[in-house]
Amino acid sequence: MSTKIPPWEKVLWKNQPYPDNYIPEGALESSLRKNPNFKPYTYWPLVHLSIAITQHLATIFIFLSVFVRLKDRSLDPRVLIFVSLGCFFVGYFVWEVLQYTQSSGGGSKHGSKRNERVGDDRAKTLKSSILIFLALMSLSPVLRTLSAATSSDSIWALSACLFLLNILLADYGSSSSVAQVGPERLTSVLSMNAAISSSVVLASRLSSDLAVFALIQFSVQSFTLFPMLRRRLQAFNTRKLSTRAMQALLTFALSISSLILAAPLSSTIAFLFLLVLLAVTFFAPAVLVWAQKYKKWVETFISPTNYQVTISSFRSEIRGPWDVAVPKVN
Repeated sequence: MSTKIPPWEKVLWKNQPYPDNYIPEGALESSLRKNPNFKPYTYWPLVHLSIAITQHLATIFIFLSVFVRLKDRSLDPRVLIFVSLGCFFVGYFVWEVLQYTQSSGGGSKHGSKRNERVGDDRAKTLKSSILIFLALMSLSPVLRTLSAATSSDSIWALSACLFLLNILLADYGSSSSVAQVGPERLTSVLSMNAAISSSVVLASRLSSDLAVFALIQFSVQSFTLFPMLRRRLQAFNTRKLSTRAMQALLTFALSISSLILAAPLSSTIAFLFLLVLLAVTFFAPAVLVWAQKYKKWVETFISPTNYQVTISSFRSEIRGPWDVAVPKVN
């Protein structure tokens, strides 16, 4: 009379009539986990993340429209200087509001030290602003004649390449904290240098020192100060509906301003830029969501043999009982 073999159990303290290397049928298949940390993208959060790219593109187009008007002498440089100063004070006010909101959110234990640090930062900001203002005023005659011997075609090509480098290397992320802005990334610094260099190259095509000063001042605000403010706005309580609405309103204002400034110069270029903005903001997130769903569809309906050939570019993470155990600490 044969005895019934008991089922295998995954324990070490019990003697079982199975070899040490025994693996029950279906054990691996039931414990496999594919992409356990994968979070699928959804459309509207991706649209919100693409807002930073849209703002940057709109800023570049506004700057180019301003340059064309300065070159054609249809814009008074003094008007641009006053507008730049007004934007600077508005941006600094928003910066201080974010600083105060973050400071008031913490306790009063470190309040005095934080206030002293904020006071020192304000003094440094005022000092740096005055130094930059004086440096631009003194260097304007030099910048105007910097590339006078270079042909305009070379200037346009060099400026386009520098702005393209600025777009590719720009930091579209957010600061880790509103109250503390860490050191800039290398790519962000290279992007800023490319934009400022392109502005200096374009400024050499202007006819007056005042126009050069106005354009360089506007470029410093557009490609140095505004990205810092944009990253702070992105990092400031992004889960709140009011913050997202403010981001959307700022993006809409910059996009409309760029189109309004570009339309009188060239309706064709304005239309093409509108298509670029719509593609970056709405079409590109839709393509990413579709590609994500397409990958899932291919994994489901294509045989394993064709699967490796067809979507070998996709990388999947498979976890199972052979992985090192990860402790879960509450």
